[in-house]
Amino acid sequence: MKTFFDCLPCLVRQALDSVRMVTDDEQTHETILREVLQMAGAMDFGVPPAAMAQRLHRRIRELTGIDDPYREAKDRLNARAMELCESLRPRIAGAADPMEAALRLAIAGNIMDLGVKTSLDDGHVCRSIENCLNEPFEADIGAFWEAMSGAERILYLADNAGEIAFDRLLIEQLPREKVTVAVRGGAVINDATLDDAEEVGLADLVEVIGNGSDAPGTLLDDCSDGFCERFAAADVILSKGQGNYETLSESARPIWFLLRVKCPIIARHLETEVGRMVLRRS
Repeated sequence: MKTFFDCLPCLVRQALDSVRMVTDDEQTHETILREVLQMAGAMDFGVPPAAMAQRLHRRIRELTGIDDPYREAKDRLNARAMELCESLRPRIAGAADPMEAALRLAIAGNIMDLGVKTSLDDGHVCRSIENCLNEPFEADIGAFWEAMSGAERILYLADNAGEIAFDRLLIEQLPREKVTVAVRGGAVINDATLDDAEEVGLADLVEVIGNGSDAPGTLLDDCSDGFCERFAAADVILSKGQGNYETLSESARPIWFLLRVKCPIIARHLETEVGRMVLRRS
């Protein structure tokens, strides 16, 4: 998916939010803002927004000297998500359709996206859980389960820290001996890395690999050879969140995209409404 003009204000806002999170120095804020605007003026609109976001977050880490600016926030989200998930397992087990309940809760965790909302609080997360269990869900769950149960190699592309604990609820419903989870290869925003997979116990449940990239999505030409081999060999791929959708929406691989639609551009691309929960086959 290309970058649209309407993506630029979001990228600028995201850069300012990120740098303000790690420093109060206004000179650094100004430096980042000016550099982001210069990048925007020279960017290739034919590439996904994640390519621009990758560059600006690398620059923030370079200027601040902080390798993982969101580490404290990620630890907090992981801990809270684990607490919530303990109380949600019985709801899945008691649901009329446990797979649908697990899919809905995996989407509920997608609210833990600090690239979209830095002022996320516990109330937002709890409301997302309740809403996701009751809202309309655009999904063919029968076809999804048929694809998963018939696959020998399932690749699950994770999105954010905190959210990854909710992903675990879904993975527990899948034939997990067939599942490999891929996380980001380096820190970017609050996207999940190997550290986050270990914090929520996911690495004890299934194989977890890094994709070799610090982009907030899956830019295949920036990922490691090892990840690309897994991507090419997978019988089915489950892709979480908007960043992965933006970077893989034109892929010819058999991908199921699972996300909440958070912006008008993605809504138009998917021919649905902002706020919708979607499980869509590529």
